[in-house]
Amino acid sequence: MFWLLSGLYLGWGLGANDAANVFGTGVSSGVVRYRTAVVLSAIFVLLGAYLEGSKGIHTYGKLADFDIATAFIATLSAAITINVLTVLALPVSTSQAIVGSILAAGLLGGGLNTMILLKVLLSWVLNPVVAALVSYILYRVLGMLIEGKVKNVRVWSLLMKSGFFIVGIYGSYTLGANNVANATGVFVKSGLITAKIAALIGGISIGIGVLTYSKRVMLTVGGKITQMSDFAALIAVLGQSITIHIFTWIGVPVSTSQAIVGAVMGVGFVKSSRAINFKVIGRIFLGWVCTPASSFMIALALLKLRGFLFS
Repeated sequence: MFWLLSGLYLGWGLGANDAANVFGTGVSSGVVRYRTAVVLSAIFVLLGAYLEGSKGIHTYGKLADFDIATAFIATLSAAITINVLTVLALPVSTSQAIVGSILAAGLLGGGLNTMILLKVLLSWVLNPVVAALVSYILYRVLGMLIEGKVKNVRVWSLLMKSGFFIVGIYGSYTLGANNVANATGVFVKSGLITAKIAALIGGISIGIGVLTYSKRVMLTVGGKITQMSDFAALIAVLGQSITIHIFTWIGVPVSTSQAIVGAVMGVGFVKSSRAINFKVIGRIFLGWVCTPASSFMIALALLKLRGFLFS
């Protein structure tokens, strides 16, 4: 059980931070109560993790060779990276943090699968791009069919409330399905647990993070998204969720934070080409570099000290 603590901690942090990307809009706008949001999110994160989480877990298992101590160091390094970069207010991705530490383990151990690594790196680049494209198409189609067509304010309000519930539940499901591999996936390759057990334990840890420490981030992130109209924000969250689900089917865990940024830009682009915020794009690139590089260096240092730490 000791070896799993770092993965559980990483999963807890993931839930505390990333639930904001799926239910934050509804909560910050007052459409969905916070307690209702976190309970639903925790339930469907666990469901998504258990039903589809093994896809990403198997990908990480093929990326490099692990023993139990290496898996512990990899997840601990990722968790430290997430905490430090969050404190420094730098963009951070759990998926990129864990891959950076896996990369360090693979290089030292000589068991790195470069084809799987290229698949993961390509997915990182495509993630916000696909989210922007999906959201753009959704807004064009659904906006034409729905927006402005419902004149009754009460009916429109009910429609938006129902939409936030449905999209929040779906987004929570895809979060669990896609990101559970970040928390416990490396322990499967080490032989400590099976893929299903990893998905279950990881899903529980993410759910606990949602339940215990997601309110501040949820209100902050949700508030930024709701600078748009309710309908536009709803489309952005739906676009992000569909994108995350697509990468789940491919078997690559990706960043929900970068997906929501891409989705917001896709919705904004319908209104004006000026919706492309190059400052935001720059921060995404910064995250692509800083997050895996930081976790790589931390993991490298801990792996070098491995004999001293676990003797």
